Amino acid sequence: MFVLAHLSDLHMAAKPELAQLLNKRGLGYINWQRGRKYFHRPEVLEAVTRDLKAQSFDHIAVTGDLVNLSLPDEYAAAAAWLAALGNGRDVTVVPGNHDVYIREVEQMPADFWGDYMRGDDGLDRFPFVRRRGNVALIALSTGVATGPFMATGRLGERQLARFAVALEETRGAFRVVLIHHPPQSPLRRTLRRLVDAAALRRVLADKGAELLLHGHDHRSSLILLDGPNGQKIPAIGVPSASADAPHGDEGGAGYYLFTIDGTDGNWRCDMRTRLRSADGTMRDGERRTLF
Repeated sequence: MFVLAHLSDLHMAAKPELAQLLNKRGLGYINWQRGRKYFHRPEVLEAVTRDLKAQSFDHIAVTGDLVNLSLPDEYAAAAAWLAALGNGRDVTVVPGNHDVYIREVEQMPADFWGDYMRGDDGLDRFPFVRRRGNVALIALSTGVATGPFMATGRLGERQLARFAVALEETRGAFRVVLIHHPPQSPLRRTLRRLVDAAALRRVLADKGAELLLHGHDHRSSLILLDGPNGQKIPAIGVPSASADAPHGDEGGAGYYLFTIDGTDGNWRCDMRTRLRSADGTMRDGERRTLF
């Protein structure tokens, strides 16, 4: 039996200097000041983290947007948070679009969080694979710098080709795909979508996987993706781990726990959600057997 915890979208923010706002960050900071700072609260993240650490689990997956504007102080704060959560063997991180907000910081997530973004082979590249018992964690990066008013992600042909190989090489294990952007988005989220999501879905349809976990949308979601031979792959999105309250179509803070047991061809996966109530307490939400 293996228990995997999943949380995402911390949006840890720091106060920028004026010179740091002379690019896309300027618009992001305006958006933060106009409303986002009231919904992504450090005290909420602290409460969620405290509740998570009280649970029983074997590994934690963090699917991106640890920081808000890709400021040096934000990366450092996220590194401290990760260190308090666990070591690089027991926590896996994939970057989101806010973690690579502008082109100049593309290397920063690896510089600050490299121990959490490295596979068992020791190589610093995506995708990377971590085997933990009968579970194979396959981590993808969709974090790329984009223009103003955009929050799209991209995998690219090279990463997708390596992803197909990783899925094939881990066949027989319970393969969990970790990614920031969802594998499918509605038209109204065109400027926030994964631009090569169709290519990702084609790889999954050909090679298969047992579970896909993502963030980005700040809300609970579950869709079934096509796998080979009629297989259905649950793709699950989690709310922001720092959201003080529901906002638009986004939910309040929470994280998920997945209990994985069995062997190839006879897997069982149970999902339990932990959600923040209006009074600030954490409670069990939905329980579901995925298969």
